[in-house]
Amino acid sequence: MKYLHTMVRVNDLEKSLDFYCNKLGLIELRRNDYEKGRFTLVFLGADENSEAQVELTYNWESEDYDEGRNFGHLAYSVENIYQLCQKLTDAGITINRPPRDGHMAFIRSPDNISIELLQQGDALAPEEPWMSMANAGKW
Repeated sequence: MKYLHTMVRVNDLEKSLDFYCNKLGLIELRRNDYEKGRFTLVFLGADENSEAQVELTYNWESEDYDEGRNFGHLAYSVENIYQLCQKLTDAGITINRPPRDGHMAFIRSPDNISIELLQQGDALAPEEPWMSMANAGKW
């Protein structure tokens, strides 16, 4: 397993970039705009450790982030998302967002922290029971 990033939702992307880059000293590594979903993702990293990243998520529609909703999730890449999700399920962990696409799943810690699991490399071919499994709770 490899740590990837922590996601933080931001209300003002330019103000946040000024803080994280100009003041804190992080570097913008990549940016993706998602027209259909109406959001932008900006990945930032430190000069000395650009692999451990902060993902700024800017939703184009304004939203108040109360109750800590501005903190999004921890993210890890895994060797085989199906095997890990099965192991977690067998251990009594709820898969909040099953890996229906062979690429991404979400679980929650005992403290209700959302954790994203991402398949290393290309997505695996869709498989049952994951393809048919519905979301459970929030992710």
